[in-house]
Parts: sequence; structure tokens; C-alpha cells
Amino acid sequence: MDAVLFARLQFAANISFHILFPSITIALGWVLFYFKLRHDDLQAKVPGDMRWWLAYRFWVKIFALSFAMGVVSGITMSFQFGTNWPGYMEKVGNVAGPLLAYEVLTAFFLEAVFLGIMLFGFKRVPNWVHSTATFLVAFGTTLSAFWILALNSWMQTPAGYVMREGIVHADDWLAIIFNPSFSYRLVHMLLASGLTAAFLVAGVSALRWFWGERSDDLKAALKTGTYLAAILIPLQIAAGDFHGLNTLEHQPQKVAAMEGNWRTGGNVPLLLFAWPDEALRENRFEVGIPGGASLILRHSPAGVVPGLNDYAGEHPPVAPLFFAFRIMVGLGLLMLAVSWAGSYYLWRRGEMPRLLQRVFIGMTFSGWVATLAGWYVTEIGRQPYLVAGILRTEDAASGVPAPMIGLSLTLYLIVYAALIVAYIGVVTRLAQRAAKGQKPSAGKPLEAGTFAAAE
Repeated sequence: MDAVLFARLQFAANISFHILFPSITIALGWVLFYFKLRHDDLQAKVPGDMRWWLAYRFWVKIFALSFAMGVVSGITMSFQFGTNWPGYMEKVGNVAGPLLAYEVLTAFFLEAVFLGIMLFGFKRVPNWVHSTATFLVAFGTTLSAFWILALNSWMQTPAGYVMREGIVHADDWLAIIFNPSFSYRLVHMLLASGLTAAFLVAGVSALRWFWGERSDDLKAALKTGTYLAAILIPLQIAAGDFHGLNTLEHQPQKVAAMEGNWRTGGNVPLLLFAWPDEALRENRFEVGIPGGASLILRHSPAGVVPGLNDYAGEHPPVAPLFFAFRIMVGLGLLMLAVSWAGSYYLWRRGEMPRLLQRVFIGMTFSGWVATLAGWYVTEIGRQPYLVAGILRTEDAASGVPAPMIGLSLTLYLIVYAALIVAYIGVVTRLAQRAAKGQKPSAGKPLEAGTFAAAE
């Protein structure tokens, strides 16, 4: 048993579980702020029409649940810097420590302070205060992503540092934060969060519709999620292309693994499927489009694409990147087709066919799968380094015996599996209660148009 491998698997399990929930809350906070603004605007025109407020009240519960899960999983993840990876902070703590501290002192405190007002203050504070709290919580989630992506991007493309006696010291904080890959990763992650939240909103709303609910707030949420996905997925495809070109410039070995390309040269095919064999350093069962990879990466069929053989011993494992990248891209194309089909039916007919409803229900958590696939491409693609060119993974590991790490990894996996089942169960239960509940018609005046009447 390899202690380093177990330590890597344990951190992968923790980060995989943790990232599921920020990928929802980062964008869902802005969706809630949109619901609140639409409610405030509608009240000025049609007092008593509470459709947007009812949508807000339903989704703020899921936001709170997701936020809580993200906080708890983030705490357990941070422990591993000390238990399994002490060499990381010893080597690069002068950069990583402040960036993590900035995230806590700015973003997390901002979210924590105003989350209570957002959840419980709608009857206790003026409406503008509640709207402001919703905005600040949404802004806090995005600010949190800013700092975390700054650190992660710096680990991929280090800049703004100097080495003194083998230890990294900050030399230029602007260069550290705005390192060469930061802007591309931040945009890519924010759009991924937007798609995750959009398909969650659309999928849960489609489930309520499938169960027979036809309330105005449900229609508003269903259209919001579907239209948002339809708008964001083309942007994500474009952002992914720019991100890939940036990765080609700074991490060519990662791109070579993603493409499954072993020999540097031109007219490299775009492989739709293959089975990479690292022992033979070739692919089996190749199915590809001639010149496709060269065309995408170099904008010319004859463009030269780097090969893995140029980075022997310094490139990441090929198969995980190769397949994870295709899962991410394949899901992106499926999201494009489904969201555009859903938008067409909602725009022209006001509802979806039963088959398309089932598709949206099945893709409720598709954003999770795409995000994880993309995250694996990013993180595994940095191997064999924790910090590219500075710190190798094996040099940062602790001396904890493999059986102890294996035991804690097993316990983590059991707990995380139970929590995922519980989370999906709670979301489904909330949708079921909403579908069966008798709510006031959103188009009729309620008791003085108060929030209490909407409850």
C-alpha cells in the first residue's frame, strides 16, 4: 500500500465532495438575488403577485442547505494540510496561507454575517435591507471563488515569488493573484457554477411539473433555470476554448494528456475515443477526426501539437485526463442541446413535452458531474507536482502510515456517500412538498400583499 497514493485519494475525496456545494451556491446566490429583484419590481406594478417571492422562499432553503454542507466539508478538507501534506505549507505557506486567510476574512465572514438576515430577516428588516443582504451573500460566494481560484491557479502557473533557502516567498502579490492562468480559470469556474445551479433549478422545477404542479412561481423558476443554462453554455464553450489555449501555452504536457497525443507533430487527430496505454506509449482503438486537435489548438490542420514523449517522467497520468476531459466536453454538448430544446418549448408553448421533462429531471445534477470531470482534468493534470515546477507531490507528503490513511479514507467515503444521499433526499422531499402543497394563486391579491400571506 502506497501512503502517498492514499493521501492523494483522501484529498481527492474531500475536495470532490466539497466542491459540489460551492458549485451550487456561487451561482444560486445570484439567482436568488434575481428572484428578489423581480419580486420587488413586480410588487410596484401588481401588488399581491408573489410568484417571485415564492420562488425565492423555495430556493433559499436549498441554498442554505448547500451552504452548510460546503462549510462543513471545507473544514475537514483543510485539516489535511497538516495531517497528510505538511510539506506543502512548509514550502509554499508564505503564499498559500495569506490567500486562504483573505478568503476567510473577506468572503466567508461576509457570507456568514448576512446569511442570517437573508434567511430569517424577511419579516424583521426593511425590504431593501433584505435585498442588500441577499446581494452581499451572493457577492461573498463569488469573492470566495476569487481567492480560492487565485491560489489554485498560482499552483498551476506560479508567478510573483522568489526562492530563499528552498522556501517560496512572495515578491509581487499582484503577480501572484493575477497569475497567467487565473482569469481563465475564474471565468471557467463561475460559468460552471452557473450551469450547475441552472440545471439544478430547471431539473427540480421539471420534477415538480412532472408531479402535476402548475403554480406561477414554479413556471418562473423553470424558465429561469432553462433560459440561464441556454445562455451560459455557449459562453462556457467559448471560455473553455480560451482556457485550453492558455493551458497549451503554460502546461503543454497537460494538453498532450488530454488529447492522448504521444508524438509531437502536425495534423494531430481529435480523438473521440481511444484507450491510452502508458506502458506501450500509444493508444488502442482510436476513433478520431483527422487534423481535428491541430485545428482546435493551433487553428490549422497542420498545426504542431505537443506530444507526451517530450515530457517523459514529467507528464500526468494519461487515462484519467483523457477520459475526464471527454466526459466534461460531452456533457457540455448535451447541456447545449437540452437547454436549447427546453427554451424553445417554453418560449413557444409555455411547457415541455413529458420526455423532455424526464431529460431535465435526469440532468438535475449533471453540473456536478461536469464540474468534477473538469476539476480532475485540472488537478490530476498538474501531476507529478503539487505546485508546478516548485514542489513535487511525493515531497510534500507526511509520514503517516498507509493503513491509517486508508482507514480514515474509508470512513470519509462512507460518511460522504451517506451525506450525498441525504442531500438529494432532502431536495427531493422539498420538491415533493411543494408539488403537493396548496399555495395561494400568485396572480391574486393576498392578505395585504404581506410576506406572511405568501408563507
